[in-house]
Amino acid sequence: MSMPKAKNPIRVTAGILVRDGRILICQRRQSDRYGLQWEFPGGKVQAGEGLPAALRRELNEELGIEAVVGREVFRLRHRYPDRFVEVVFFDVPHYDGAPENRIFERIEWVARGDLPTYPFLEADRDLVEKLAQGEIL
Repeated sequence: MSMPKAKNPIRVTAGILVRDGRILICQRRQSDRYGLQWEFPGGKVQAGEGLPAALRRELNEELGIEAVVGREVFRLRHRYPDRFVEVVFFDVPHYDGAPENRIFERIEWVARGDLPTYPFLEADRDLVEKLAQGEIL
């Protein structure tokens, strides 16, 4: 018996942080679902939480920074074998503190053009191409 397909996606928010022309990417821990794949920092939106507030909270939890959340730059829906997600990406034009790795295998500041050489989560790959080509931000 197959699992019923979720009608409503899990809402996720993620931030695009740029420093000196490089973009911050994060590698999932080996023990996590989709381990060692790369993603942008962020996470699930909690009940009653707005998207920018969720992203500020997640960036504080994951990287120890106080972020200013800018405009929405990309939105996608993706169905993985085990989940259906809607991910909303925001520009993070400013933040206080230095990003520190609190939950990931690794974090790296990567040149735009090098982004496609990293194994990103399937849902993020279209955005990665657009960032690499300078179509976004």
